[in-house]
Amino acid sequence: MANIAAIRSVGISLQRYLQRAYDAYRVDHGAMPACTFSVVSSGDLQGQDDPAEGGTQVLIFLYRVNIDAHLRNSGRQARPEMRPAPVSVDLHFLITFWTDSADNEHLVLAWTLRQLHNTPILDATTLEIDGGWAADDIVQLIPAELSNEDLMRIWDALQPSYRLSLAYIARVVRIDPDEFAEAGPVVASRFSYAIPQERP
Repeated sequence: MANIAAIRSVGISLQRYLQRAYDAYRVDHGAMPACTFSVVSSGDLQGQDDPAEGGTQVLIFLYRVNIDAHLRNSGRQARPEMRPAPVSVDLHFLITFWTDSADNEHLVLAWTLRQLHNTPILDATTLEIDGGWAADDIVQLIPAELSNEDLMRIWDALQPSYRLSLAYIARVVRIDPDEFAEAGPVVASRFSYAIPQERP
């Protein structure tokens, strides 16, 4: 479980993991194009231009966050004095490919697909420490099933021209509550009532 930087940490971790793996692969396979991986916001995407000639970019965009349906009610506190349960979320990422060459677009997409298929987790070796992760925390990267209609709706909302895309879900990200003050002992008061006796 992690702190409130967990969502940001997952995006940065995914970007740095892919960048390191790609650069290492390219050393042994010189035919691969130079490529940069970046985490972007919706505002960044709206202002995104085509890369310079010969350039290739992979943009990682968090387009949706939802409470994990299976863990929504697990660990829910029964009494106010109990520690709150962590909030568990799924992060929906759109990975888009920006290049001036169909060859480079297809090569980098195929590499990304295979890399996330072969190693579909972020763990202690790849998760950025600012998220406050525990040593045994892992985040799974699962291909998302997006219909053509859903994909087109996303791009219509973003406004830039459509780009070849992959959709993945990072799950489950558990965000711990802040330190919870232990409730003090319940104070109970006992009252004694004197009932006057009638005089003879």
